[in-house]
Amino acid sequence: MTEPLLVLSGVSRSFGGLKAVQNVSLSVHEGSLSALIGPNGAGKTTLFALMSGFLRPDAGTVRFAGQDITGQEPHRNAALGMTRTFQIVKPFAAQTVRENIAVGAHLHVRNRGEALKTAEAVAQRVGLAPQLDKPASDLTVAGRKRLELARALATRPRLLLLDEVLAGLNPQEIAEMMPVVRGIADSGVTVLMIEHVMQAVMHLAEHVWVLAQGQLIAQGNPAQVTSDDRVVEAYPGHGTAARLRKAAAGVAA
Repeated sequence: MTEPLLVLSGVSRSFGGLKAVQNVSLSVHEGSLSALIGPNGAGKTTLFALMSGFLRPDAGTVRFAGQDITGQEPHRNAALGMTRTFQIVKPFAAQTVRENIAVGAHLHVRNRGEALKTAEAVAQRVGLAPQLDKPASDLTVAGRKRLELARALATRPRLLLLDEVLAGLNPQEIAEMMPVVRGIADSGVTVLMIEHVMQAVMHLAEHVWVLAQGQLIAQGNPAQVTSDDRVVEAYPGHGTAARLRKAAAGVAA
C-alpha cells in the first residue's frame, strides 16, 4: 500500500506559553478532498503553516510525497507540489489578473509568453477569463478569492491547501465557488481546505478533521463529525452547533 501524499506525525508548535498545535497526526491521501474545521483560534492556520514550511514545528515530522520536509522552506515545498492560499488575499494590485496568475506559473515556467499563456488556461478554470486584462485592484472580494486560487493553481500543485477560500463571500458567491473547488479536485489535485462555511464542508469534503485548542478531537466523514458530542461542545454557542448539524442533515437529504 502506498504512503499517503501528506503525513503529519506528532506535530506540535508553541508560541511562548500558548500551545497552538499539540501532537497532531493525520494523513491526507492522494486524490482526496478533505477539510480541517474548528472554532476560531483552534490552530488551523498554524497547522497549515507547519505543513507548508512557513513555520517549523517544535516536535513531530511532516512528510510529503514520501519525503521528510519538516521545516523545509515554502518555495521548496511548492516546487515539490504543495501550495497554499491565504485567508487575507493580497494580489499585486498594480498588475493585471493575467500577470498575477503568471507569477505562480513562473515556478515551473521561465518563458514569459508561456507563463502568460498558462495564466489564461488557469483563469478559465476558476472563472476569471473575462477579467484577465483587468487590474487586480479592480476585482471584487469574490474576484480576489478566485485570483488567489488561480495563482496557487498555476504552480501545478499535487496538494492544494485552501485557507478559508470562501470567507467573506455572500451565499450566491459561495454557491458559485463550490463547483470550482470540486472541479479542481476532480482534475486530480488533492485538496485540503480550512473552512467555516459548513454547508460547503458538508457538500465537498469526503473526510473531516476537527481541531480545538490545538488538538485533534475528531475525524471522519461529515455526518460522523457533526454528530460527535466533542465537536458540538467545541463550538461556542448552540447556534453554531445547530448550523453544523443542519448542514449535515441537508447533505443527507
